[in-house]
Amino acid sequence: MVTVVFGARGNVGRNVAAGLLAAGEKVRGTSRTPAAGGFPSTLDVVPADLERPETLPPVLAGADKVFLYAKPEEIEAFVAAAQSAGVRQVVLLSSVSVVMGTAEQNPIARMHRTVELAIERSGLDWTFVRPGMFATNARWWWGESIRTEGVVRLPYPDAQNAPVHEKDMAALAVTALTEPGHSQQAYTVHGAESLTLRRQVEHIGEALGRPVRVETVSVEQAREEFAEKAPASVAEALLGMWAAADGVPAPVSVIVERITGSPAHTFAQWVADHADDFR
Repeated sequence: MVTVVFGARGNVGRNVAAGLLAAGEKVRGTSRTPAAGGFPSTLDVVPADLERPETLPPVLAGADKVFLYAKPEEIEAFVAAAQSAGVRQVVLLSSVSVVMGTAEQNPIARMHRTVELAIERSGLDWTFVRPGMFATNARWWWGESIRTEGVVRLPYPDAQNAPVHEKDMAALAVTALTEPGHSQQAYTVHGAESLTLRRQVEHIGEALGRPVRVETVSVEQAREEFAEKAPASVAEALLGMWAAADGVPAPVSVIVERITGSPAHTFAQWVADHADDFR
């Protein structure tokens, strides 16, 4: 049987596909633009778009399992196509925001929970991987200013979080897709260590071999800078999280090692993997 990996060029999807191939699974990756490349070299990639339901039946034909990212638009059409194709199991990349106290006011939480609920109602076996802060966020938060100015501007440099390496999210998904015992399970995933934003920037500087300066700015200045990178609602949610985490240790977890048998990656390891993104 085939496992379909949606978003096989993405940070997590690419690692899921590679992990499944390494485990000897038959994998079909999807992309809206397969010709653009950027996939594991041995992966069979076909065109598909979760927002275009007519593209789903050919992709899901003969599939038994699916790795999915959260896209609330047309989620019911995906469910119908998966049921019709005989898909048995869905592993969803969701978000820890769905279990936070502010979930009802958080647009990110609402988006992910919409998809979770549709899958829960579907009758399919499911596993939800709910990561906290993606380590990859550092690239869009700080990448440009580090590359061009050697500086990161932060309103709350002592806010703490526990960044999660995309390889750890993927490892959980691969385990759920290849081993029994993960049906109807939701795994909340935080990183292995709580770090201030200042310390994360220092790790990047250490990997680059040059200092990266942290400049404390006002919330309004940070809001203006984020306006160029993300929708206002996302920027406000992020600034709110940083404000609440100022000087507060973040939750960490051992779920990666418990489920996969391998310890979670540290943020320093993530930076080593991605140092070129900041050069």
